[in-house]
Amino acid sequence: MDFQTIVTKAVGIRNKYSELEKKKYGKEWTKEQVMEGFVGDVGDLMKLVMSKSGIRNIDNVDEKLAHELSDCFWCVIVLAQKYGVNLEEAFMKSMEELEKRIAVETTA
Repeated sequence: MDFQTIVTKAVGIRNKYSELEKKKYGKEWTKEQVMEGFVGDVGDLMKLVMSKSGIRNIDNVDEKLAHELSDCFWCVIVLAQKYGVNLEEAFMKSMEELEKRIAVETTA
């Protein structure tokens, strides 16, 4: 599956959530509220990482970890879309910068 297909799916699901929010609350979440949801997901992810490290005991941790990672990925895609960031381009640019930095530091 290519990245644009993933983005299209993520945005489509976010649009469905927007309709649900309008129905339930009379308005859709703001960008800040989407970010608050993401922060909550990151907190849940941290608990699962702690479980993988033996600090917490959570049943079905691998399944829950995969789910939470995908939730976080979805939120990042949605936030990028809401803020007009081409995530694919930004990601590739960041990876190129990291490669260059690593190359400089490993040859120094």
